[in-house]
Amino acid sequence: MKNFIANYRAYAAKKALYRRTRDEIAQLSLSESLDLGIYPGDAERIARQAVWG
Repeated sequence: MKNFIANYRAYAAKKALYRRTRDEIAQLSLSESLDLGIYPGDAERIARQAVWG
């Protein structure tokens, strides 16, 4: 049971990091996005790759 709880906590932490990262990328202005070489529409893909590899 402890392993299940530890795994759930780790998943929840990664999910929160994913959401925060996705939201930050999506909120960038167009000029900031272009400076970084990313498209705001790719926020989900970029956040998923950053958190889960």
